Amino acid sequence: MKTKTLSLAALAVALAIPGQAAAKGGDIQVKLVGTYVAPDGKIKDVKLDLIGLPAGTQTKADDNVVPTVAIEYFVADNISLETIAGVTQHDVVGRGGLAGAGLVSNANIVPATLTVKYHFGKDGGIQPYVGAGPSYFIFIDEKPGATAVALGATRQKMSDSLGFALQAGVDIPVNQNGLAVTVDAKRYFIRSTAHWFAGTTEVLRTKHQLDPWVISAGVAFRF
Repeated sequence: MKTKTLSLAALAVALAIPGQAAAKGGDIQVKLVGTYVAPDGKIKDVKLDLIGLPAGTQTKADDNVVPTVAIEYFVADNISLETIAGVTQHDVVGRGGLAGAGLVSNANIVPATLTVKYHFGKDGGIQPYVGAGPSYFIFIDEKPGATAVALGATRQKMSDSLGFALQAGVDIPVNQNGLAVTVDAKRYFIRSTAHWFAGTTEVLRTKHQLDPWVISAGVAFRF
């Protein structure tokens, strides 16, 4: 009975502590999060094939977990602009006719993204939001995978690409000083073209559906 009484008392105290006010125009929020990136990577079209891909060849990009920083500016009480900073690295492997083949190695992606977000909720409560905006994927220092090298590829390049992102999440206030727990999900819609070269000759060109799910969780600081 004593333990139950203490638990009820602790709950009463927690409920009595007011949460932070909803964001106002001019506020800035910084989020430090861990991000799980799960791209697709499958081939949508073969533009050039001088090596003779086996029938049924398909591809898949691997997943990754990376640290990310998001910076958000409230242009009005319920409307904000958010951009993210981070780099994620992926390999691309074959499926179907080239199952398990290493095709792209260490493709570093900078997913430059700007979303417009609308925030719901009342003062002191949780603050769910939705958002959408453009994204530009910049590929850095990618290389041909082990199988591609064995087949004669000496260089590999992914084209930088413009796409679109949809977003939804929630900020859960922890105290009155702007600290919150945040959970965020984005779905990107983006295509990229992969180029493989043997010396200076392009021998393979394929168009890929990247379309990653990007799931983040961490802490937010608003001031």
